[in-house]
Amino acid sequence: MSVQASSASIAGKPCRWGIMGAAAIARKNWQGLRWAENSRLIAVASRSLERSQSFILECQGSVPQPHEVEALGSYEELLAHPEVDAVYIPLPTGVRKEWILRAIAAGKHVLSEKPVTVSVRDLREIVAAAQKANLQFMDGVMFMHSARLEPMVAQIMDSERVGRVRRICSHFSFHAPESFFKENIRASDKLEPLGCLGDLGWYNIRMTLCGLRGQMPHTARARCLQTTGNGVPTEFSAELDFEGGTTASFYCSFHTETQQWAHFSGEKGYVSLDDFVLPWFGTASRWSSHQAQVVAEGCFMRMENHERYHAVDEIATGGSTAQETNMFRTFSNNVLTNSPDSYWPEMALKTQLVLEACLLSARKDQPVPVEAC
Repeated sequence: MSVQASSASIAGKPCRWGIMGAAAIARKNWQGLRWAENSRLIAVASRSLERSQSFILECQGSVPQPHEVEALGSYEELLAHPEVDAVYIPLPTGVRKEWILRAIAAGKHVLSEKPVTVSVRDLREIVAAAQKANLQFMDGVMFMHSARLEPMVAQIMDSERVGRVRRICSHFSFHAPESFFKENIRASDKLEPLGCLGDLGWYNIRMTLCGLRGQMPHTARARCLQTTGNGVPTEFSAELDFEGGTTASFYCSFHTETQQWAHFSGEKGYVSLDDFVLPWFGTASRWSSHQAQVVAEGCFMRMENHERYHAVDEIATGGSTAQETNMFRTFSNNVLTNSPDSYWPEMALKTQLVLEACLLSARKDQPVPVEAC
């Protein structure tokens, strides 16, 4: 899971990218492509030429690419483009599978937004197709490419300072206005049927898995706390049980104010961060480790928090060290060296397996086993 070292363009040739769709998140990844030195954005495709042109014009006005970016009026044009090696697909989950498979069939490497698909079955089909074609497939979880992830997980695994991890908790939410539930695609049962569980819970699950270096839970117990009128989850909580007694919980919601914290409790200490998805604005990504102690002296008792603060240099809002830049840098390096890394589709599949078990548990109102990867 560590961020790979920068790979300069092989023989001067960068990985050439296309963006399929003009979603808002694509603007952030436009910037990641700008600063990854082994990547070059060739084209943007949308459902109309005008929409692609408008997207490019607005992004160029904010973070200019050092070269012209071609506007295309259909997704088919992008997949047929001879100068595009890889595509980033931020289309809605409900239609994403079709275009991922079409991109793979066209010989394109694929970086997909998350949740990747509506079901584990669909994702298995995608992973198998990419593997057969020797193409890189990855989901767009940016925090996995943050420079802080590996040193933080190493501390979580520290047998002396944290000890055996017993409990993991995480929370990811934002308070959406009423108009969101009527107008935003994340409340649509056709486009985003997994709702907050797919949009936010995907990150909770992934951070839990990362903290345990990919260990899978064996059981999920979950509750859908609120839904839209058409059954899309808008507030969700879950409990996960692992071998050895470790447990994890997560909460994701469109109804509570913005929070994105994670907490890893061990037998000797704990590790905590309050910005695990999007690092707080600044030039460093931080986290803390703690070993609390109660000290009694006569009639006096005090609680001591033996805390340490840690940080890595990382610009949260873009640039050469940002996590989204590292994501494209890592992906492009795998393409340029013709060495697709199976770790990335494996983690996507593990996340989808846990998510599907949580959704099934909530619907049945009972614990369910988590399918093996």
